[in-house]
Amino acid sequence: MDYNLMREFADSCGLLAMVLFFAGCVAFALRPGGRSQAHEAAHIPFKDD
Repeated sequence: MDYNLMREFADSCGLLAMVLFFAGCVAFALRPGGRSQAHEAAHIPFKDD
């Protein structure tokens, strides 16, 4: 692929895809039912203690 073609893709579609992916990750992390799952995952290393 040509450098200019890759740069044009990154300037248009690539940036939009990365922004949508980031917004989806934030929405997934902040959803209402996520607090209990995050709490359980955070305490996994301490289960053996």
